[in-house]
Amino acid sequence: MLNGLDCGNCARKIEDGVAGMKGIETCSVNFATSTLTVTVEGNSGGNMSSEITKKVNAIEPHIKVVPKEGAPGKEAEGDNSMQKTIARLAFGTALGAAGFLVPAGGIAEWLLFFLAYLIIGGDVVYRAFKNILQGRVFDEHFLMTIATVGAFIIGQYPEGVAVMLFYQIGELFQGAAVNRSRKSISELMDIRPDYANLKTADGTVKVSPETVACGDVIIIRPGEKIPLDGKVVEGRSMVDTSALTGESVPRDIAPGKEVLSGFVNKNGVLEVEVEKEYHESTVSKILDLVQNAGSRKAKTENFITKFAKYYTPFVVIVALLLAFVPPLIVPGVSLSDWVYRALVFLVISCPCALVVSIPLGFFGGIGAASKAGILVKGSNYLEALNDAKYAVFDKTGTLTKGEFAVVKLSPAGNGTEEKLLAYAAAAEYHSGHPIAESIREAYGKPVSPEDINGYSEMPGYGVRAVVNGKSILAGNAKLMKKENIRYQEDDGVGTVIYVAADGAFIGSILIGDDLKEDAEQAIFSLKKAGIKKTVMLTGDAKEVGEAVGKALAIDEVHAELLPQHKVDLIEELDKVKLPKEKLLFAGDGINDTPVLARADIGIAMGGLGSDAAVEAADIVIMTDQPSKIAEAIQIAKRTRTIVWQNIIFALGVKGVFLILGAFGIATMWEAVFSDVGVTLLAVLNAMRVLNVEKM
Repeated sequence: MLNGLDCGNCARKIEDGVAGMKGIETCSVNFATSTLTVTVEGNSGGNMSSEITKKVNAIEPHIKVVPKEGAPGKEAEGDNSMQKTIARLAFGTALGAAGFLVPAGGIAEWLLFFLAYLIIGGDVVYRAFKNILQGRVFDEHFLMTIATVGAFIIGQYPEGVAVMLFYQIGELFQGAAVNRSRKSISELMDIRPDYANLKTADGTVKVSPETVACGDVIIIRPGEKIPLDGKVVEGRSMVDTSALTGESVPRDIAPGKEVLSGFVNKNGVLEVEVEKEYHESTVSKILDLVQNAGSRKAKTENFITKFAKYYTPFVVIVALLLAFVPPLIVPGVSLSDWVYRALVFLVISCPCALVVSIPLGFFGGIGAASKAGILVKGSNYLEALNDAKYAVFDKTGTLTKGEFAVVKLSPAGNGTEEKLLAYAAAAEYHSGHPIAESIREAYGKPVSPEDINGYSEMPGYGVRAVVNGKSILAGNAKLMKKENIRYQEDDGVGTVIYVAADGAFIGSILIGDDLKEDAEQAIFSLKKAGIKKTVMLTGDAKEVGEAVGKALAIDEVHAELLPQHKVDLIEELDKVKLPKEKLLFAGDGINDTPVLARADIGIAMGGLGSDAAVEAADIVIMTDQPSKIAEAIQIAKRTRTIVWQNIIFALGVKGVFLILGAFGIATMWEAVFSDVGVTLLAVLNAMRVLNVEKM
């Protein structure tokens, strides 16, 4: 954590400085969360943390570097620092006011104004000179120092003090606004559990969630946050899932149901068997995703950072020309007048409004998405959603519920339904696929794992297992063709599982899967949001795929696909789209992982989806609702609108005041407003991104 980081330009300098250190592979400063994230080389040694701290302190001495876990007390520290600053400015202002009461032109007047200036702006001057000695000249401290010292040189003592005073007051308000926006964003993700009630032989012990192991049983009382992912072993209750999913309707929880960390228990007492340790739990992963999202910066952020880097030196050169060229070439003009204009020009030129408000805008967009149950892993992906024109979907678990049920049993020859189900349930015993679960549930009898040998999965085909000495195959029609087994085709609408024993077909099982309630709305909303083409890719039968595609009005359906075929189709679509257009893919299974990684924007269904899919995706939908994709696009467009409002507003106001300053119309008072006032307004505008309800 970088306590005291309230300047976007400072964040850029720290990022550049630390990135240039030996042993650092990557470095990213997230201004919105005041965090510094680095990746060090394997042989860099253990002193890198202290070296980084020294580097940061050399660049910005006022910033305190603390470990992330040691940062909770920084709010009180910030309040204390603000009180000291206010007291210092008040004392300096009193000395400045006294300067007006003494006779003009005397040494007493100069001394009072000079002391007032040192008390009010001494820290700014100190930082400017320290940065100059370290080779970093062009920053806001340098600009303010040159402008105010210049005012003293040409005899404008009151204006030099006043400009520094208003700059410091502006910085104070700016820091308060930035901290408030950070707090607003962090409150959206206030889901970190404080403790866990661990059940022991001696009773219940309150412990840190980090110390609880898999298999332990924890107790969650009414009103408490669920600290770790697990399965309910005793108790019934309603849980509030809104912190993770954005959904206000509580869920009914009973024994056997899974619960996620971050849920809030509403009424009953629950006993939960922990299935994931804290660092692997949902709440930990979500916090990590959101807080580290700033390491993947949008193009707009990178552009503004580079723009500020070259813009400030350019303005300083123009100010020098403005100060000294006109008096040399225009007869009768006053040098002090043009120097004053140049000083005004310098004050106006500070790019703080851009480098502060734009990262906050994007981070606010990520926070707003999180509030709606949409986790965006970087502002680059949020920005990319604005250009999404092709939406590609997996079927099972993405557009359909993934809650399968056996609809029809069709044994072959003289076989029985019970025998068909028994072999299929045994073959699918080790599979975690929802179809396998539905077959085992329909069988309804325990399966002995000792009877099963040689189990193997064949992605895109099915499974093979040896059950009581018989070689059982269970899968789709492609599996039967691959193994040269003659089978009787089932033309029912649904997923068909064909079963063979020792190379002979013994029957088929028809599985049904309902559409998600919001699937039709999802496709409609995406087309309304500007998606040119919707495509569905599925490994299911052609008839099933076409029936789902027709029901949802999907433009194009490809069925009976293996995982590699899905990647090939994504490649084909990628060739068709325009260079600036983006392709998004939404899926939930392990077999979707390659496609999620290949698409411009990979979107995983995070509630029912596999860990591999969530890991590979760029965006995670915690509610498993495909309609959230259109909502994510809406948030992305709102974020971009506000970011560009700030860019145009800041550059427009500064452009006007730069011209007014050059022609001697604007004074330093207006210059201070142009710098600090615009920054403050831009930060407040960026905070509007958080108002999800107003979209």
